[in-house]
Parts: sequence; C-alpha cells; structure tokens
Amino acid sequence: MATFFLIIIYLAFISLGLPDSLLGAAWPVMRPDFGAPLDTAGMLFMIVAAGTIVSSLASGAVLKRFGTGQVTLVSCIMTAGALLGFSLSPSLFWVILCTIPLGLGAGSVDAGLNNYVAAHYKAHHMSWLHCFWGVGATLGPIIMAGYISGGTSTWRDGYLTVSLIQFALVVILLLTLPLWDRVARSGGGPSAEQPEEAESAPLEADGDGKAARPLRIGGVKLALVSFLFYCGVEATVGLWGSSYLVNEKGLSASLAAQWVSIYYAGITIGRFITGFITFKVSNRTLIRGGQAIALAGAVLLVLPLPAGASLAGFLIIGLGLAPIYPCMLHETPVRFGKKHAQTIMGYQMAVAYTGSTFMPPLLGFVASRTTMGMFPFYVALSALAMLLFSERLNAFLKKRNELKGQAAPASTLHGKEV
Repeated sequence: MATFFLIIIYLAFISLGLPDSLLGAAWPVMRPDFGAPLDTAGMLFMIVAAGTIVSSLASGAVLKRFGTGQVTLVSCIMTAGALLGFSLSPSLFWVILCTIPLGLGAGSVDAGLNNYVAAHYKAHHMSWLHCFWGVGATLGPIIMAGYISGGTSTWRDGYLTVSLIQFALVVILLLTLPLWDRVARSGGGPSAEQPEEAESAPLEADGDGKAARPLRIGGVKLALVSFLFYCGVEATVGLWGSSYLVNEKGLSASLAAQWVSIYYAGITIGRFITGFITFKVSNRTLIRGGQAIALAGAVLLVLPLPAGASLAGFLIIGLGLAPIYPCMLHETPVRFGKKHAQTIMGYQMAVAYTGSTFMPPLLGFVASRTTMGMFPFYVALSALAMLLFSERLNAFLKKRNELKGQAAPASTLHGKEV
C-alpha cells in the first residue's frame, strides 16, 4: 500500500508538469489565431503564476483543512478543466479566464507535496518526484509539436489531448482518495525518514525574547531570492525558447517546440540521475554544480554560433537546472528547522512563482521593443544572479556554523544526506 501511495504522488507530479510547458510551445501558432502581440504570452504566464502564488500562500490553511489528497484531486480537476477551456476558447478573453483556474490549481498541491516529501523522505525521492514533473513538462511540447507540425490538426487539439490525460489522472486520484488518510495514519511511505535538523540553525529571537518569525530567521531571505532567480530562468527558457528559435534562428514552429522539449528532457533526465548521486554527494554541492552548468549553457546561447549550438545550450541549461530546485527544497528543514518548515516552504513556493510571474514577461516587454536576441543575455544574467545569491547563503551558513563552535556537524549544516 505504501509503495502504491508513492506511485500516486509521482503521478500527481506528472500532472503538475504537463500544463507548464504548453503555452510556450504553442504560442507561435496561437498568436496569429487571436491577433495578439508577442508579449501577450508573458501576460498569460503572469496570470497563471499569480494564481499559483495566491494558492501557495494559502496552502498552509487549505492543506490543514482538507488534507493533501483532496487538495491534489481538486487541483487536477481545475487544471484539466482549464486546459479543456483553452482548446475551446473562441477568443483571447476566454483564454485569459482559463488561466485563472490553471494557476490556482497548482499552488497548494505543489507546496503540500513538496513539504511532505522534504519532511518524510530522503533526497533521492525529492529528485525523482521532480523528475516526474519533468516527464510531464517534456511530454507537453512533444504532444503539441505533433499537432502543429502540419495537416488538419491545430494547437487546440494539443490542449484537448493534454486535458484528457489530466482527466484520466483525476479518475485515478478519485479512486485512490481513501488511501491518502490511511497511509498518513500508518506513518508514511517506503523509506520514510525525518531529515536531521541542523542544530546550528535555531530560531533567532525578537527583541522581547520570543521566537523569531520565519522571515526573520537568518538566511531565509537569501534562500528566497535564490528560488526567485531559479524559477525565473526555468520559466523564461520554457516560455520564450520557441519564439527565440523561430525569430532569431529561423526554425519552424514545430521544430522549435521539439527543441524546447529537449530542454525539459534535460531537466527530467538530470533529476533522475541526481536521485542516485544524492547517495554520495551533498545537496549543497549539487546545487552549486547545477548552477554552474546552467550558466555555462546560457553562455553557449550568447555566443554567435550556428543554430545547432542552441540545441546543445538548451540541453545543458536543462541538465544544470535539474538538481537545483529539488535539492533546495529538501534542504529547507535542514537549513531553517522543522518547526517552521511548512511555512517557509510556502514562502519559497510563492517567491519561486513570483520569479515565474515577472521575469518572463519582463523579457517579453523588452523583446517586443528591441529584439528576441535579448533572450540569451537575459537568461545568462539571471543564472549568474542565482549562483551569486546561493553562494552568499552558503557563506552565511558556514559562518553561522563557525560561530556556534562546531555545535552541529559540518556535514549536516552543509546538506549531507541523512
């Protein structure tokens, strides 16, 4: 039963990933149908992410009231219905309306599942679960490319197909809903384990001696900024990658969508491999290495090389991004303590989606007034900022450990798996 429960969580992560990459792949052919300007995709993406931010911030109360199983089911219903609405929308106005439930459906379940896995499972499960998000995100452009490559099919058929897949997941989640409470009462799934909390990461105190609020815990703000730039890079490449390849490299819309699917495949494969590497390598090392690789891929896009180099750049960026997000999430209770882990996890989800909300539309605003050739420079600068803030956090954690006189083992503070 416990193993079957873990499979359900994996399926839920597929459902989270499926819609995330569709808009970017379909936009080059959607835009002429609605007569919309280029940067409208940024506005649509912003609405989706804004809804996700709202539901992430409310995730603590919602999950406590209804439980992770019911929230996951309702979330999948909302996203399936929204994708069906996309396929039927007669105008841009209806597409905008459908983006609202698409965003609201993702936030609470994302925060809830991530916190549960961070609290009860080892790091390799977090990487493999986010690998399955990548499976969904990779399948999205592949499905869409099959419909927009020619013939009588259109982007609407692509959205309809993904919607039907989501409704199939709804049926599975509905049939297995009683399993969530049963497994929760039994104490968790296979390999369940509480990660050690760094003894050198106690809550700081306010002036009156009371425990500090989560945002006042040392290092939290640096972690939040790192999440913001991570999701900014990931979302920017996913949303504008196809437009960059079409407008600047001269690729067809269907081929561009396939190349962007390679980017998501890099994230997916990288997270699968990362799950094995976590047995031997610390989270901190994986985060740093991933950020360096992603920056190298972005630099490859900046260089004036043939179009084929762009494919390598997209793949390298995907491979670099792969370990960063799951490893940072898994470090949350280790860095800042288990007492406020759920609250801080919600903050991290909200700030991460803030990066998804504002950073891709910002590029769209700039590109519509200059050129889409700004894309690789924007991605490279964002990846560099992510690396710099993450290193500042590492320096803070190291200094805190030194000030505590090695009160906690260095391997724990720096993210060694337990």
